Amino acid sequence: MKHAMEILKELSEKNGPLCVGLDTDPSYIPAPLLKVLGDPAEAVLSYNKEIIRRVAADKSACCFKIQIAYYEAMGLKGLKAYVETLKAVKESGLIAISDIKRGDIADTAKAYARAHFSGEFETDIITVNPYMGFDTLKPFTEYCKPLDDGKKAGKGIFVLLRTSNPGMVDIEQQELKSGGRVLDRTGNELSRIASEFKAIYPEQTCSPVGAVVGCTEESDARLLRDAYPELFFLIPGYGAQGGAARIAATLLDKAGGAVNSSRGILCAWKKDPDLAEKVESGNLCLKEIADSAQKAALASKADLLNAKKELGL
Repeated sequence: MKHAMEILKELSEKNGPLCVGLDTDPSYIPAPLLKVLGDPAEAVLSYNKEIIRRVAADKSACCFKIQIAYYEAMGLKGLKAYVETLKAVKESGLIAISDIKRGDIADTAKAYARAHFSGEFETDIITVNPYMGFDTLKPFTEYCKPLDDGKKAGKGIFVLLRTSNPGMVDIEQQELKSGGRVLDRTGNELSRIASEFKAIYPEQTCSPVGAVVGCTEESDARLLRDAYPELFFLIPGYGAQGGAARIAATLLDKAGGAVNSSRGILCAWKKDPDLAEKVESGNLCLKEIADSAQKAALASKADLLNAKKELGL
């Protein structure tokens, strides 16, 4: 059985490297339409389902990243929308990445792993924060091993390595007395873990443990891609955060990666001149803003594939 990261890698090669971020805030839906669709959580779920259906149909992306904070902020109804969104992704045949960024220790980390790799919140891959120490990773990597006596594929995790926010310099870029940066020490640990999984999954082409590497700075892109050729990357920062396609494409070399775009797709209707009058008048339907999201996803896929081609990848 293939682990979740290997399946994602294959989908990225088949459908292209775009990851559609369903970081769906109710404010991303036009206010008049929000009233028509019901309460905010119901509106978000309706929008998510429409986007998932379209992306799966035209194969414009390989996965969806669902940022749980947006759903937690809507309370119990929001968490129900989160669960239903995960179900819709599963039914689409694409991979669900739950962006939860957990990073605790011991029994607490075990509880987080159990919560998101089984039960109602079960997902394919989660994001994990290692900066409380590498012992935070073990409860999650246990689920990356073959499950149920090898009859069920293992899960995957994306570990924060080089994030896309300006504040990453405060910790990730700090130099160590022993040499190198904090993020280099983290990457070396991920390589060590990947080597252990190579013995478990000898036929698979990437580790179930991948890394989050932002594409907002060009300086680290080639350096990190060459340093960790066996790691599949989750690449934030493209689009609304200013990351260029050429930087993202550099990170797609070697084991490859998935490039996330959230607001650039979810809020594409805001830049659609054909919808400006309808938004103003309130005469707008879900189909029309989903049309804009669909077009943006296809355009992003084309942009990334063109950048890969220009780099000869």
